[in-house]
Amino acid sequence: MQKIKLGSHVKMAGKEMFLGSVKEAESYRANVLMLYTGAPQNTVRKEIGALNIEAGWEYAKKAGIEEIVVHAPYIINLGNTVKLETFELGVTFLEKEIKRTAAMRSRILVLHPGAHVGAGEEAGIAQIIKGLNLVLDKNEDDVFIALETMAGKGSELGATFEELKRIYDGVHKKDRLRVCFDTCHVNDAGYPLVEDYEGVLQQFDEVIGLSQIAVIHINDSMNPCGAHKDRHANIGEGYIGTDILKKIVHDGRFAEIPKILETPWICEEGSKEKTIPPYKEEIAMLLEV
Repeated sequence: MQKIKLGSHVKMAGKEMFLGSVKEAESYRANVLMLYTGAPQNTVRKEIGALNIEAGWEYAKKAGIEEIVVHAPYIINLGNTVKLETFELGVTFLEKEIKRTAAMRSRILVLHPGAHVGAGEEAGIAQIIKGLNLVLDKNEDDVFIALETMAGKGSELGATFEELKRIYDGVHKKDRLRVCFDTCHVNDAGYPLVEDYEGVLQQFDEVIGLSQIAVIHINDSMNPCGAHKDRHANIGEGYIGTDILKKIVHDGRFAEIPKILETPWICEEGSKEKTIPPYKEEIAMLLEV
């Protein structure tokens, strides 16, 4: 039986940096992982030489971890036409993140497509296409940008499969694009995963193609289908539920695709502070047949 690629988001910090990330993933019995190259809310980044990449991969091979995913920071908004400096920062920083992703030996950089911040869907999508072309037309790294399916809160773009397809259609180097399929976001965007799992996947296949999914975020949702909220819940504690999330984890069509948990940390008994990662238990739960 083929090993299911399942892991979680992990930290990269302190002296150990990437080595620490791998050790954290190993403690959850994960065989893939996802990380940010620095804080997702800012542009502060260590030099590539300080990330401890070689030691991390040496340890990863012994731990059975052969693949990692990088997530771009939230501060990148390629959809912004209102503040030109925000768009320009996004383009410049995305260029750097692709280089860092390649240096980390990852082929997948997950990116939130962007938000139109009031300018409207058409203007926002055109700006995302412009930004991706500015970045990809001159970049030759062996890295895919995986556009994440979004929940549709606020002015987020990419909440429908058709919006993602429109971005694909405008990008010159379409072969450098992929999709990150987030179960919570797809549910919150209004796709009935629970009631019609096969129907939703068929719809995605017809619009974009299942072959374009490069990573899956496995998250339950605190909100019902179509809520446009984007609040992740722990596995089995939300509106999607364990059965459907296990179904997607075990779906043979996604055997080669890394599946990443981004579920909330939990509180110790009697505490209101979320200090305990749930990933070891959730990974074990999802792997049960």
